[in-house]
Amino acid sequence: MKHEIDLQKYQIRTDLAIEVIGENNKIKGIISKQKKIDDIKVTAVWIDEYGSKQINKKKGNYITIEFKDVTDYNNSESVKAVFVNELKELIDKNNILDSASCLIVGLGNYKSTPDSLGPKVIKDIIVTNHLFMYGEVEDGFRKTFALNPGVMGTTGVETSELIKAIVNTIKPDFVIAVDALASQSIERVNKTIQMTDTGIHPGSGVGNSRKEISFDTLGIPVIAIGVPTVVDAVTIVSDTINYMFKHYTYTKNNINNPSHKLVPTSSINYLNSDIKVTDEDKRKLMGIVGNLEENEIKQLIFEVLTPIGYNLMVTPKEIDFLMDKLSNIISDGINICLHEKVDN
Repeated sequence: MKHEIDLQKYQIRTDLAIEVIGENNKIKGIISKQKKIDDIKVTAVWIDEYGSKQINKKKGNYITIEFKDVTDYNNSESVKAVFVNELKELIDKNNILDSASCLIVGLGNYKSTPDSLGPKVIKDIIVTNHLFMYGEVEDGFRKTFALNPGVMGTTGVETSELIKAIVNTIKPDFVIAVDALASQSIERVNKTIQMTDTGIHPGSGVGNSRKEISFDTLGIPVIAIGVPTVVDAVTIVSDTINYMFKHYTYTKNNINNPSHKLVPTSSINYLNSDIKVTDEDKRKLMGIVGNLEENEIKQLIFEVLTPIGYNLMVTPKEIDFLMDKLSNIISDGINICLHEKVDN
């Protein structure tokens, strides 16, 4: 008897458009283009109204920057340069003038490290509105505001309502919102930046999505910038199973390779090889589980972990260091894009 699973109950926890459409996008109403800049991959996705209904993502542009490392200066500067270029293009696509005023909002909870990206970015934003009030601003700077609204758990106020009230008072021309996101891939955690002109749902990165912040709710353009900082346990376990399949196949195919006998098995990165895992390999290694498709494996793990409260949100152990690096890239990049006087 064929094993059948109802996939409707399983909602993939991801905020990244590229994870929803997949590597080989064949969905009508969605156009995706990729380019590489050294080791950095940039994917531009356009979703129209028809495509929006297919994948439950809002109509608009989604730009995803994927990189391997930001922990050293050269890599960090390379990622920042790409980020600045893509953000400038997205601002231009929304017909935002160089003189347009901007409210930068840092969403998240500074007390929770994986959710502290927004507040950390706000700390280094160049704010100029108070200088404009006294006529002390040189040419090349635009009027900017910055806000760290906190989270509903500490303020008791819905974040979107708070931002809406402030927008109605100070009347900026557009908003840039920064927040932590969630991914369904371990490989993309802290190694991806997504920006979109469709807005954002605060708290989605920690599985606590609130009301959206977008053009529909604020009446002005909203550019959302985010980094996936967490994955759930379902993703980690299912990814580990897939890595087990690849490790098994790689080891089986190279067991008689003389060059591998000189190298400790633990030091070989099998992900760098082109591995084609067969159904037979899966069955030999995992029996019944090996017969399941990838989404079926995730559903099975979801059904195992969720009822007992073990589908935890997980983040890497070096998250403090990475948050500092990533927030610096994003804050510097925003400053460069908004103010002509700020150099790369």
